[in-house]
Amino acid sequence: MATQGYVQASLIWVAYAVAVVLAFIAACVTTFTWQTPRDRSAVVSTVAIISLTALLATVLLLPVDIALVSSTTSTALGVKKDWATPGRIGNILLTLKIVYYSLYSFDALLCLLVIPFSYFWYEEYDEIEEQEGTQTFGSRLWGAFKYTTAFIILVVIIFLVGFFVPVAGARGGGNHLDLDFFKRLLDETHGEKALTFGVGLLVTLGTLLYILYTGAGLALLPVSFIKSAPAVSAPQLSENTASQLEQNRERQRQLELRNSGREDGMPNKDRRELDALCREERTLVRRERLAAEAQGQGKGFIVRAWTKICAVFRPLKLVGGVLLILLTLIIWVSMLITGIDKAANSVCKEHCGYILAHINVFQPMNWVFVQTAKAFPVDYVLMALLISLFFSASISGIATMGIRFLWLRIFQIRKGRTAPQALLMATVMLALIMLAINYAVAMMVAPQYASYGTQTFCDLPPHHPDEKPDCRKTPEAIKPCSEWVNSHSRSLQACTPTVMSTFLNRIALNWPVFGAIDFWAQFAFLGVFLIVFLTSLFRAPKTNLSELDEEAEADEEEGLLATTGRRFGATWQDIRGQPGHGDNGVDVHRDGSGSSSRA
Repeated sequence: MATQGYVQASLIWVAYAVAVVLAFIAACVTTFTWQTPRDRSAVVSTVAIISLTALLATVLLLPVDIALVSSTTSTALGVKKDWATPGRIGNILLTLKIVYYSLYSFDALLCLLVIPFSYFWYEEYDEIEEQEGTQTFGSRLWGAFKYTTAFIILVVIIFLVGFFVPVAGARGGGNHLDLDFFKRLLDETHGEKALTFGVGLLVTLGTLLYILYTGAGLALLPVSFIKSAPAVSAPQLSENTASQLEQNRERQRQLELRNSGREDGMPNKDRRELDALCREERTLVRRERLAAEAQGQGKGFIVRAWTKICAVFRPLKLVGGVLLILLTLIIWVSMLITGIDKAANSVCKEHCGYILAHINVFQPMNWVFVQTAKAFPVDYVLMALLISLFFSASISGIATMGIRFLWLRIFQIRKGRTAPQALLMATVMLALIMLAINYAVAMMVAPQYASYGTQTFCDLPPHHPDEKPDCRKTPEAIKPCSEWVNSHSRSLQACTPTVMSTFLNRIALNWPVFGAIDFWAQFAFLGVFLIVFLTSLFRAPKTNLSELDEEAEADEEEGLLATTGRRFGATWQDIRGQPGHGDNGVDVHRDGSGSSSRA
């Protein structure tokens, strides 16, 4: 029996190792996709990859935590398995605790020290001084360290506050708590209390970013999948552009010939028309280049083959967008149900961050995870996909809105055009957002699953104090574990809370202000999602080309290959590599003012 427990635990940790490797690959792809090739820095790239991998590893540890505590209990009988002795369970929880505290400490170190130092290290680089030999490694190191000192002081202050200031539960003596489970959350060392305060502060700061960026990104991501299929195929666009370019240049030649030899020069009317034609020519040349790149012209066989494959699977992207919309709506409804349930039925309200003793209303996402957890690793895969969805939504939100301070945009995040400073700032934002996502998934999306997994307990008294309760003849006495039942002595041996839920509940209980902000922020998140989702469905984005610079106008032209319209005809033309005829293409003519019209 003991061997069976070791084997099961080993398989769970192997699955986690595989997930971490995939997280590392995802971090590499994300970093190299978004940063600009011209200003790449080895330090910036390395720090960004390590930071994203550590954050994903922290969040992906949750299903491992759930699987390990669930494996100790026989769900059908509601009792601990024979190998799951108190000593063995204690070792499992200790291992999880060490990994969690190590990852959380590393995440905090990255956000507060390593990434700021890397930012100032890059800022201190001066190419001219390096060529002249006036900038040395030591001077650059000292310059970066000098500016990082403020963050070191901030870390010390946070640690001292968490170490010495008494927690809210200790100040009140825990008199407002009726359950022994909550009182046990107050038992921690000063070091744990300091870490709890630091992580709670970071989670709360990340929640503010999570409201705006993840809320908007979760609404925009599925819609972007649907609207990503082009209305104009690359061959059709190339053919139309070539025709328009020929007409444009012919009209320019006519104007120049008509006004050649005039002593008073070209009339103002003709001059304005010629200037408009020159601007239109530059636009058409860029569009012709984009169409050629979309077809893989001038590229190798692999690039052209990849272009064809993307066109073949483009309809699946449309279907995937529809499925993502359904999934995000289910997540939204589940979080709303949990939020209302906690606000109405929490046993201690704002005193403990609205911890819910047990679920009172059917919650679809929690039910799905509890059912799939019976067949590990199905629930692990679903949880990894859920975390990937929130992670991708956060990136989508940051890329759409950019890095802002209030209404001012500081940096733009674009594929292949993100500056190193913007990449580091985006990494910090993602780090804080992922901590907030950790709270949202564990406390709102699937609260019971995140706390106890598939654990059940037999709600019958044992015949003897040393015996386990027997529910084989009365299966209706088998009930799912919750914080409420875990406060009663006869269920203590059957229910083991996950380390993650214990840690998050400890933050909410010891520092109620963090718990209250994190909880009510979820409703703001749901509101932002709903507003952006409805807006993106019924209103197309508007752009004023007269206010765009040359680079932004090039991006607008790239959008021509990613607009809504006759999608399937364009997809078929991309696969064939030949333009359609008749009404299959869209002839876009841009006049001098930058407006578009169908010809």
